[in-house]
Amino acid sequence: MAVLSRFLIVVLGAAAVVGVPGVAAAEPPPVPAPQPPPPPNVNALAPVKLSEYAEMDNNWYAFTSTGLTCVLQKGNGYGCNGPIPGAPDGANLVSGSYGGVPAFANTASPVFAAAGAAKPLPAGSRISYQTVSCGNDGTATTCVDSRNQSGFVISPAGSFILNQDNPLQYRPEGTSPYFN
Repeated sequence: MAVLSRFLIVVLGAAAVVGVPGVAAAEPPPVPAPQPPPPPNVNALAPVKLSEYAEMDNNWYAFTSTGLTCVLQKGNGYGCNGPIPGAPDGANLVSGSYGGVPAFANTASPVFAAAGAAKPLPAGSRISYQTVSCGNDGTATTCVDSRNQSGFVISPAGSFILNQDNPLQYRPEGTSPYFN
């Protein structure tokens, strides 16, 4: 009888284990992609005299920085052309309009060649026109539009667009671009 009861206990125990629904182990949440470092504060850099960088009959303010030619155009936009480290698809141009979000692109020829031999922007300085300021901190070239806080960073560590979603158009419900 003791053997029979042990046998029944084993059989019933096995049946209970088989009948219990499996417990799934939760997968750990995916690791978020690393965020780019915060951009340098371009407006903390020393301003240069805008007229010293005037080109194209004073319609452009052009400068060079780390192999790039960059331009702030009166009324049109801003951008840099040349070797851009870490740019998507090997892009050699990044540009945007005032109040818009810049983007990377590829060009067959230098877009800002008409600027000629533009003057270098010294390390630790910035050039500003309307709402856009571009600066050179000695390593990176950064342009930021104060209207929407969008812009770009070109750096040997990688290049990226700042605030790809315009905060004046796309923002979480209940937030304000004016009161954060």
